[in-house]
Order: sequence, then C-alpha cells, then structure tokens
Amino acid sequence: MNAHKVVSRVAVDRMIVTGHRIEVPLDWSRPGGSATIGVFAREVVAAERADDRALPVICWYQGGPGMEFAFPASRGAWLEQLLTRYRVLLLDQRGTGLSTPLEARALPRRDPGELAEYLRHFRADSIVRDADCFRSVLLGEDADWHLFGQSFGGFCCLTHLSFLPEHVTGVIIAGGFAPVLHDAAAVYAALAERTVERNAAFLARFPEDAERVRRILDHLESAPDVDAHGQRLSARAFLTLGMLLGHLHGAAELHGVVERAIRDLEVLGMLGGAVHQQVAGTMSPATNPLYSLLQEACYAQGAPTRWAAARVIGADARYRPDAQPAPCFTGEMMFRWMFEEWAPLRPLREVAEAIATQGSWPPLYDVDRLRANRVPVVGTVYWNDPYVERGLALETAGLLGNCEVWITNEHEHQAYRVTPGRVAERLFAMLDQRRAQR
Repeated sequence: MNAHKVVSRVAVDRMIVTGHRIEVPLDWSRPGGSATIGVFAREVVAAERADDRALPVICWYQGGPGMEFAFPASRGAWLEQLLTRYRVLLLDQRGTGLSTPLEARALPRRDPGELAEYLRHFRADSIVRDADCFRSVLLGEDADWHLFGQSFGGFCCLTHLSFLPEHVTGVIIAGGFAPVLHDAAAVYAALAERTVERNAAFLARFPEDAERVRRILDHLESAPDVDAHGQRLSARAFLTLGMLLGHLHGAAELHGVVERAIRDLEVLGMLGGAVHQQVAGTMSPATNPLYSLLQEACYAQGAPTRWAAARVIGADARYRPDAQPAPCFTGEMMFRWMFEEWAPLRPLREVAEAIATQGSWPPLYDVDRLRANRVPVVGTVYWNDPYVERGLALETAGLLGNCEVWITNEHEHQAYRVTPGRVAERLFAMLDQRRAQR
C-alpha cells in the first residue's frame, strides 16, 4: 500500500518535471480491506530552483470533476506564477490522466449498481486523501504544504480543510467556494437564476440572435439534423451551448455559433459539421465519464440528487421551449435525456440513473470544522460566475474561519488561467498578509 514509484523525470522549458505514482485504497474508509488504484502526480519546479529543498510545496487541485491535467509543456501563464514561489504538485485526480483511468467505453462491462457503488469513491472526499498520501510519501509524514484550488479544485480544498487540515499552511481558492450548506436542488436553483442573467446579457448585446435562435430551434424540432456519424442534434442539445456564457468572451462565442448556424440553414438547409462539433464538444466527455456521472454528485451530502438540475429547469418557464423571445440556453448542468440521446453517453444511462437515485452519500464537508478553521485562506468570488453561484460562494466564505475574499466583476471564472498575472499578484499578497498576521 502507498508504494511509490518515480516514473519519469524530464527537463522542459526551464522546468524539471518529475512523474510520481502511488498505490492507494479505492475505499479510504477501509484502507486495508479494499482494492487499490494508482494515483499519478507531476512535481514541477523551476530549473533554477530545482535544488532548493526549502522551497514550499503547493498542491494544485484541478477543476472538474473528472478533468485530467495535461502535461505541462511550457512554463508560461498561470504555472509560471506558481513557480515563482513554489514547487508545484499537479495531481491527476483519481480516474483521470495517468492515474488508473476510467474509460467510458469500458465502464458498461460492469453491472450498473456495482459501477455506481464503485464511482462513489471518486469524489472530493477520496481525492483529498490521495493528495495527503502524496504529501506524506514525497515530503515526509510531518511536512506541511499549501493548496490551490481552481473551480471544483476549490471544493476539494474545502473538503481537505474539513478532514485533513493539520499539515496545510495556506490555501488559495479561485472561483471555487463550494455551497457547503445546500443540497443540489438549491445549488441549481441559484445557478439557473445566474444563467438567466447571462442569457439576458447575451440578447442585450446581440438582440437579433433571439429570432435566429428561435429559427434554429424550430428547425431542429421539425427535421432530423444528423452529423456525419449519425448523431442527431436536438433543440435541447443546442441549448447546452449556454456553457459558453461562462467564458471571458462567451457571449461573442455563442453569437458566432448562432451566426454560423443560421448561415448553414440558409445555404444548406441543415446545420454544418462545425456547429455539430461545437455542441458535441460541449456535451460529451471524450473518454472520461467522471464529469457526466458525478457532476451533480459533487453537491450530494446525504440525500440523492434525483436529477436536481432537470427538476429545477423543468419548473422554470424561462427555459421552456415556447418561452419568448427564445428559451434560455442552459448552463453547467447534466440531464437524464443526455444519456438517452447522446451516443457517447448512452452506454452509461443505467449507471447515471443509479447514481442519481443512490440513497445516501458520505459528507464532503465538516461545517463546524470549517467555522473553526485557522489555516489562512484567500480566494476570489466572481460576481457574474455562472458556474459557482456568487451568493452561495459568499455564504461559504463568510462562515469559513480565517478567510479573506476578493469579490470582483472584472474577471470571469477562468481568470487565473486567462489573466494570471494580476490575479496571482492579488491573491499572493492577500495570503502573505494573512500568514503574517497569524
């Protein structure tokens, strides 16, 4: 158990990148009595500081759930900001990247109920124990480190502080203050309101797109529009392009797709391959099923989610097909129909239903411990964030002990990746100040 192996060491763009793999229990509640899986992480350090063993270590929790961490091919942008201060551990969260993979095409070989039980062990409560095991193995049992959480990674930071805070000396959360006091239905109700706001801003900027969207939806409802692979595009699938509205220039991106789709209809009488591909990229995980199956479950504590997003959207007239001037595009939400309609997800239909109706989920947070937290925590809350709703995020930041938040409408959800210099400068200064006051 916890066998450690250095699997690679390379020099890339003035960095030394070392790959590590450890074996961990699938079920951390039974560490000696469950199967094991491999978890992989890359240790990245600026080449000029490779021999500096006093350099503090920071663990990067990736957004997601279920998103792997690509090989760090260059030292630029956000990674450069971290490397100026830290030795960085880039964790491939269990089931992603070079950790023991979960392959969508292989999952249906398991019984749906058995697979649903298996996937219970791939949420933040297991991820943070894997990370702490890396800390112990690589740095030493009593070594301390920092945490950085982007989006879902911020959820992981709060889970880490709930159950394993002893060796954490500072935390940075970028757009990821999880709604720790609320169930999935409340989360999606709040996010639905934020998504309506984004839709209104989109149409205010591109008012002619209301009629265009209506024409596109009418076409998709009245005629089969099938891509080169035989996948039919439905009106409700087209509306999932609302995910774009969470990007820095998302309204313009969505306008570009709408403009292209209308031109396709005028000239071809159907939507072209580029539009089909845009929707497919929004909807379908290429290989990893963790996002599609556990996106709602990352809000589940105790009760089943029962397709919370679908229940919220289905009860909101602004999202109905006959809404005027056009129905709202949807945001970051998974629906039962996706597993019936979308070919890459169809084999996962039964397990998705089993996960949505599972009777109970282990807790992801210890609210009392978060209230009593003494580890310095700083972070951003993005005022217009359609992924992590600002009201719920501020509520969590307000209850978390020793926490300081930068509330901003100048940046979007991916700000640390898109404009890392200014964001990092502000967050690092906030953290240094809080640690100095400790």
